[in-house]
Amino acid sequence: MTETFYITTPIYYVNGAPHIGHAYTSIAADVLARWMRMEGREVYFLTGTDEHGQKVAQAAAAAGQDPQSFVDGLAAEFRDMSAKMNISNDDFIRTTEERHKQGCAALWKILADKDEIYLGHYEGWYALRDEAFYGEDEVTTRPDGTKISPFGSPVEWVKEPNYLFRMSAWGDRLLAFYEANPEFLGPSSTRSEIISFVKGGMTDLSVSRASLTWGVPVPGDPEQVMYVWLDALANYITALGYPDESAPLWRFWPANVHFVGKDIARFHTVIWPAFLMAAGIPVPKRVYANGWWTVEGEKMSKSVGNVIDPRDLVKEFGLDVVRFFLLREMPFGNDGDFNRRALIGRMNSELANDLGNLAQRSLSLIARNCDAKLPERGPATEDDTEILSQAMALPGIMQPKLLRQIYGDALEDAWKVIRAANAYIDRQAPWVLRKTDTVRMAAVLRVLADALRPIATVLLPFMPGAMGAMLDQLGVPADARDFAALATPLPGGITLPPPQGIFPRYTGDAA
Repeated sequence: MTETFYITTPIYYVNGAPHIGHAYTSIAADVLARWMRMEGREVYFLTGTDEHGQKVAQAAAAAGQDPQSFVDGLAAEFRDMSAKMNISNDDFIRTTEERHKQGCAALWKILADKDEIYLGHYEGWYALRDEAFYGEDEVTTRPDGTKISPFGSPVEWVKEPNYLFRMSAWGDRLLAFYEANPEFLGPSSTRSEIISFVKGGMTDLSVSRASLTWGVPVPGDPEQVMYVWLDALANYITALGYPDESAPLWRFWPANVHFVGKDIARFHTVIWPAFLMAAGIPVPKRVYANGWWTVEGEKMSKSVGNVIDPRDLVKEFGLDVVRFFLLREMPFGNDGDFNRRALIGRMNSELANDLGNLAQRSLSLIARNCDAKLPERGPATEDDTEILSQAMALPGIMQPKLLRQIYGDALEDAWKVIRAANAYIDRQAPWVLRKTDTVRMAAVLRVLADALRPIATVLLPFMPGAMGAMLDQLGVPADARDFAALATPLPGGITLPPPQGIFPRYTGDAA
């Protein structure tokens, strides 16, 4: 039976248009999804939009639209972003869909039947921007008297009749779960923060709002709607057919990894597992929180005018350059700064010079000196064996790092081999061998082609278009681009297409 692998992005909140931070998380999830498919696993990859809550209702009113029309337009923007970023998601869920509402209602009923939800009153600090409730010890006061959440959002004192989830009963069980499942929380900074938060003591959680109508109605009490985070978090199971555990897609649960932004890590690593444990549903295997992007050292802000639409970057630099840069530039999980000069530097040095030039030199020499046919393999020297073994080892070296979301290190592993291959072609100098030893020249060019194949294969999830083009030029059939196929060498003598540059140098303005 084929092993399943379930990957999710957060469902993106539709109170504004998509930006580079959304694309970053989606690309990271997409790379892992593509890699797992290339390993032969059956992958289900979910993304979507979170469309309920007070912020959305207010944004719709400000735009002069009813909430449903407002979210319809923004959901289309997020679908378009996924398409423009070449995200290979299998499903796109919206929390306004009927399948989701029915699944939420079912989850609520189970929690209520188990006496995990009860009717009471909530009184405390609420941050509209975060859509979150905070304890007194989490709220700080600015010099001007404004009270703010841990994320800098203004808070207000809220008092209303609500349904509450018995969160206070789950603290010790959550800590025991974290201890037994050290890979559940990542990165380590998030793990430490979450464990510290839970150790600080849990209070019961408000899971409904009486002052709001834009949301999923509470079963049996239409005067209240579900708290947006109970609604939103349930998407990961409602997309699989919950509560019908005989649904074909239910075999993918529990999720292998939820990708989330660090600002919503607490919801996914405290509230979500508590809901699931209380309902008797298996908990996801891993939640990984990526960092935030600033732009030229400043926080992205509409008022500053520095919010970056990733689709604009694609128009200027090309899709695969953008995908590569976002995962290469900073350790995944850390905060990073978007800088045009850094992007252009990576584009010109690593893509155009290191990888692009290696492929172009190798394939052009084959085209000119081997009648555009892939040479047969020749007797291998120690130098040949070394570079080929490095290249063929890449899938096994990179995979554990991708499973732990260490994208930058995995890419560096590939670049070590790329740099080694450039050193190999300089040492072997096939342009000199052409005059002195054509047999050895052909053997060297075959080694280069055989090294480029696994390099392009492991980079295919990161840069599907560019690496697909490189594999085309290497003569690799479309059905031989998974990791298992690397064990079967291409036959010598096949005709290769004319080589074409894949990564042009950027010569425009870097400012």
